[in-house]
Amino acid sequence: MSAPQYSAAEYLTALQALLPRGRVWPRDTEAVLTKTLRALAPTYEQQNARANQLIVDAFPASTIELLTEWEETLGLPDPCAGPSPTIAARRAQVVARFKALGGQSVPYFIAYALALGYQITITEFRPARVGLSRAGDPLNGPDWSHAWQINTVLHTVVRAQVGVSQAGEPLAYWNNTVLECQLREVMPAHTVLIFSYT
Repeated sequence: MSAPQYSAAEYLTALQALLPRGRVWPRDTEAVLTKTLRALAPTYEQQNARANQLIVDAFPASTIELLTEWEETLGLPDPCAGPSPTIAARRAQVVARFKALGGQSVPYFIAYALALGYQITITEFRPARVGLSRAGDPLNGPDWSHAWQINTVLHTVVRAQVGVSQAGEPLAYWNNTVLECQLREVMPAHTVLIFSYT
């Protein structure tokens, strides 16, 4: 359910309904009081529209005007990722940071990347162990227990969408800079993160 938006004519009717009764409070269209109220009514209509927009902007997934404030609150844009080329990409970064509760599981990082607009898989490594390793397995040393690999396409293409993209934004762009930067920001400090592109 959306917030109600009232017209200037509806505000004029409401203002006239609030007036006291009597001959000094005329309601005919040519009265000076009616003209004064008619001049005020568009201001109330505009304030109503701005209040409704504030409700939309209060949420990171739909914000436009308050996007820079959301970014400042969440430490964005990330210096290593640089500015995102589109409003939708910037909003995706805000939503991903806002929803991020923290975690160290594979599903957590896959969901985090998906919130940013990237589809990934994760490969975990383990050191070679007698009884667990088979012929042909890599002979990883003990440091490999802290390594993990992000697998994704070489260029994630983001195309402009009707109703989402804004005038002046590119019709398409591709890079994985935001993915790398954001995952390095939230990865566990004791781990080594490897990116593999296909």
